[in-house]
Formats: sequence, structure tokens, C-alpha cells
Amino acid sequence: MAAEQPFDIDVVELERRRNAGEAPALLDVRESWETDICLISGSMKIPMNEVPERLEELPRDRPLVVICHHGVRSLHMTAWLRRNGFDNAINLRGGIDAWAREIDRGMSLY
Repeated sequence: MAAEQPFDIDVVELERRRNAGEAPALLDVRESWETDICLISGSMKIPMNEVPERLEELPRDRPLVVICHHGVRSLHMTAWLRRNGFDNAINLRGGIDAWAREIDRGMSLY
């Protein structure tokens, strides 16, 4: 049985996990015009409204970090995923904006 995942993490913890080789799956639920501006490498791009029809694409065997612009849409999506059997879903607190400001300062902001 997998360890219980926290409901949310901050960008520093996500970067720590990636650097440690833990490789959580990344689900970016922003719209395509947003992911065209900036994206964390390796992210799956599935707009929030398409997630319910595309659940089979999401991994269940490792942590699934859900990302949006500031962390509000991803918070709602994480809660929805958890209610629908994805106990591995984790919200990225602060979203891609926090990632760009704290981790990848060369990333475009919007």
C-alpha cells in the first residue's frame, strides 16, 4: 500500500522531490493558451474541463501533482480527483506562478 499523500505541497517541496528522483507525475490543468506561455517540463497538459473524460491517462501508481496558474483551479481539481479515487492527487500551492517566481526565475510570467 502506498504512503498517504499530503493534500498539497509547495514549489520548494516539488523541486526537492524532482531532484531526489522521486518523479511525481505532473498534471497541468490550465488552458492551452496558458501552457503555451510556460510549462514545467514533463507535465501532462489536460485542461480542467477535460479531466473527467481523460481519467485513464492519469497515473495511480505515484504522486500526481496538479498544477494551475495560482493554485485555485488545481485545488478544486485535486479535491475532485480525490473524491473520484485518486488518493495520489496533490495540489501545487501557488501554482506555476510560484514555480516561476521561486524555482525557475527564467520562466515567463502572466
